[in-house]
Amino acid sequence: MYFYEIHEPDDELGATVLLCHEERFEPFEFFALVKKARALLRGSFEEDSLAEAIANELQRSSAFLHVTDDLLLASVSVGETDEETLLVTESGEDRTVLLSTDDDDKME
Repeated sequence: MYFYEIHEPDDELGATVLLCHEERFEPFEFFALVKKARALLRGSFEEDSLAEAIANELQRSSAFLHVTDDLLLASVSVGETDEETLLVTESGEDRTVLLSTDDDDKME
């Protein structure tokens, strides 16, 4: 798999999306696909950002996979210590941090 990024220059919005594809595109080829999708969508999209709309269009038209949070299976917050390293789960719009104690290790 090859990964591609689209982001908007607006610092406040911070819209960055990731896409992946089985085929490797040269940067200028990917750029051309993004420009084509942008031209199709200009001024008319339902997503929260233009970057998301372009990613969804490339998923529909060019077999890209728009990597979104709903595809996320696991998230781990890594810290310097064991106590700072946590499993993060997501349910709807909430995220839950699962904590482990030394007693959890003894149960196995």
